[in-house]
Amino acid sequence: MTAISIFDAIRSDHLDVARSLLDKNKALVHQKDQRGSTPLLLATYYGHKEMTALLLSYGADLNIQDASGNTALMGVCFKGFYEIAALLVREGADVNVKNFNEATALIYAATFGHKDIVKLLLTHGADANAVDNKGFTAAMHAEEHGMDLSGILKK
Repeated sequence: MTAISIFDAIRSDHLDVARSLLDKNKALVHQKDQRGSTPLLLATYYGHKEMTALLLSYGADLNIQDASGNTALMGVCFKGFYEIAALLVREGADVNVKNFNEATALIYAATFGHKDIVKLLLTHGADANAVDNKGFTAAMHAEEHGMDLSGILKK
């Protein structure tokens, strides 16, 4: 089977197909597509919690970055998938990785007003003072986008 098969299984959330492919070739968990996404990055992007757990059980790299430097945790913070964010953090995802724009998972969660994820990240050591390539912190992004995170993030 080709590497694209694992990506098709993940997009359509076919756990049994993905498990079968991984049982035959565990290296598929580390494959990258043309955008630099791995199966884990794709599963988290689509909000597939069980698929995410399956990929982690096969040794998926929690902190691998795509072609833009984004991690799986950054993607779920952008989209607001709390349960997957909690799973990734519990499994050891680095909450302070920066992408190629120097943004962090906390900056994404704050920008889109995902208070529960902001709290989760801060509880697990996210740096509230980290700045992106524009010099903005998570609190500054939240304010700029009209998100009320007062009391959670300090300016």
